[in-house]
Amino acid sequence: MNEATMSEASEVLVSREGAIVTLIINRPRAKNSLNRAVFDGLRAQLVQLRDDDAVRAVIITGAEGVFCAGADITAFDSLRAEPLLGDRAAAGGHFWAELERFPKPVIAAVEKLALGGGTELALACDIAIAGESTKFGVPEVKLGAIPGAGGTQRLIHAIGKSKAMALLLTGDFIDARKACDAGMVAEVTADGQALPTALAMANRIASNSPLAVALAKDAALASFETPLAQGLEHEKRNFLVALHSADNLEGQAAFLGKRLPHFTGQ
Repeated sequence: MNEATMSEASEVLVSREGAIVTLIINRPRAKNSLNRAVFDGLRAQLVQLRDDDAVRAVIITGAEGVFCAGADITAFDSLRAEPLLGDRAAAGGHFWAELERFPKPVIAAVEKLALGGGTELALACDIAIAGESTKFGVPEVKLGAIPGAGGTQRLIHAIGKSKAMALLLTGDFIDARKACDAGMVAEVTADGQALPTALAMANRIASNSPLAVALAKDAALASFETPLAQGLEHEKRNFLVALHSADNLEGQAAFLGKRLPHFTGQ
């Protein structure tokens, strides 16, 4: 990590290396569990980075080699005190919607623990990379609760009904290899290598057309919300937008000229 580019915002550390920004949950004594300060810090960064054209990808990870042990249990009392139909600030409020709408690729670099809200956070990112000793799980039923940040929905989409139900209803943990085989994780690395691997992937993404990457992400995410026929139309519209872009002309010229392209996102 380039210390010269690291700054601190509440309980979230921010590191910028070229076109890649890494957001680090910084509550190591609490195994980087999620509380309102973490959610506010992450959301503030996403709002700022959304319109920063120099940023091509974002990585979310945890400090001192642990991704996230889940929600801060002490926040449950605050949640009970909030209006039933409010924005539920103690549970993330608008952070989850901000992450879902974020137009640039977001990679989770996961080590050791991704439990409860940690699993939900990894699922909400576009790509997850995990160290081989990582444990995933949604054990909320063991506390008399259920996932409240998309776990019941995204887990079904990621690994299918039967495997998701087994995790949701037992609260059992699975290791990184099983998570990868099931479809929750894109790549398993040696312990301690999830972040370097995520950075390498983010840089490969950053070398591509930022407009094409955004359009591809947008079309892919539409598949969760629309029937196939509507999704295909959405993809076709995005394809035509890309086809008429300066980046597509540059990519074609670079390919024919046997040189590296210089994409501008236009």
